[in-house]
Amino acid sequence: MPFRDITGHDRTFARLTRSIASGSLPPALIFSGVAGIGKRRAALALAQTLNCPTPVHDVQRAEPRSRGMLSFDAHDGDSRGGPAPVSLAIDACGECASCRRIARRVHPDIIVIEPAEDTGNIRVEDVRALNDRINYRPFEGRWRVVVIDVADAMLDQAQNALLKTLEEPPSSSVFTLITARPDDLLPTVRSRCPRIRFAPLTIAEVAAILEREHGVDPTGAQALAAVAGGSVGVALETASASLANARAAAERLLAHLARPGDARSRLLAAGEIVGKSPKGSAAGERESLATHLRAVHALLRDVGVLSAGREPAVANVDLKPALAGLVPAFDRGRLVRAFAAIDQALDALARNASPKIVADWVVLQI
Repeated sequence: MPFRDITGHDRTFARLTRSIASGSLPPALIFSGVAGIGKRRAALALAQTLNCPTPVHDVQRAEPRSRGMLSFDAHDGDSRGGPAPVSLAIDACGECASCRRIARRVHPDIIVIEPAEDTGNIRVEDVRALNDRINYRPFEGRWRVVVIDVADAMLDQAQNALLKTLEEPPSSSVFTLITARPDDLLPTVRSRCPRIRFAPLTIAEVAAILEREHGVDPTGAQALAAVAGGSVGVALETASASLANARAAAERLLAHLARPGDARSRLLAAGEIVGKSPKGSAAGERESLATHLRAVHALLRDVGVLSAGREPAVANVDLKPALAGLVPAFDRGRLVRAFAAIDQALDALARNASPKIVADWVVLQI
């Protein structure tokens, strides 16, 4: 899939293609950003562009928005209309034999390293085998492109084994390290790879992908996108049934918090969003609470949208009357505090914090 067909990341792709066109692309890069936002697709688009025999130049692209939905995301820019066209200095044709083979992952000069299914790690043996292989010139294309997916899964020994190659990369080779946790890479690795930061997708962009590529109906796509945190991967992992339950629980919680009450009543209300994992494990409870917190965040976002008078940008359209009733209780200051608290709570869950403690803390902050 060429750059122009990947949803989102307009400015990132504009800068990246300028580097390719000018011949100033670094030999190793880190693609960082939350999981499920298209970093892997971008790495393969980079491989296509470097090896395409008939690339196209000065390509204009403008991302379609789901159902003409207006943007209300902080990184979207102008919320009053569609995005301005973005020019890509160079892009793959997407049609030649090289582009098609790279898309199917059967090109001999494109190497993709992934964590082992049984351990979830990338072992030192995998990196040593890679080092032996890349000492030869590209077999078919102009460039050999190495994509290390979930690069933070490399064990320290594996990262150290890669370090020598990053210090003296073979000619005609480009390394792309994909990670949602760049700080988990060794400092010596990070220092040798300029970082390309991928922002989370907007709600409209996630919804458009869900509709176009996964056949989700428009209403369901917007509801899923609203709780996805900018990640298509998260949206797909959130089952429709669990989403419906999470939204209903989030609505009940916010209705309770909108009314005056003491700390004890708030802590009792936390039961709406915690302890609801069908998996019956601590990890399952953390995952469940994270889904509920994203649902709370999504509903509060819509409360802010309604408060700002931007009704067409509401994502949870079916809950609009109930959300409108919450507007008087959640002014701008309270919304900002709530968003910050939810972000901190999600970070704590990612660090294996107790779901019960996190839920109790967050309801006292909202």
